[in-house]
Amino acid sequence: MIAIGGALGSISRYGCQKWIYQLYAHPFPFGTFVVNVAGSFLVGLFFALSEKGDLLSAEWRIFLTAGFCGGFTTFSAFSYETLILFKNGEFAYALLYVLASVIVGLLAVWLGFILIKT
Repeated sequence: MIAIGGALGSISRYGCQKWIYQLYAHPFPFGTFVVNVAGSFLVGLFFALSEKGDLLSAEWRIFLTAGFCGGFTTFSAFSYETLILFKNGEFAYALLYVLASVIVGLLAVWLGFILIKT
């Protein structure tokens, strides 16, 4: 179920990004930004539906969150984990996770780029 959802999410991400870039060519990565925000929104919806009781079974939750949203954008997993930290009152860890993920992620991209370019 996760693999099928992931494949559908990946195909959807590619299609959405391509469509957005065709509609609005701009240096800012609006396609990726929209996909990341949409994926995070969907994870929030699916998470809430799974907490409401019988509205979303465990199998569907895994298919939609780990599968589809995981393939659509890994940013959704990051957002979900941050939400859980906030929900559990772990505000310092949530802030650390956000800052470290962004800063270290950017440094990792830069390092990978530099290693290949030099």
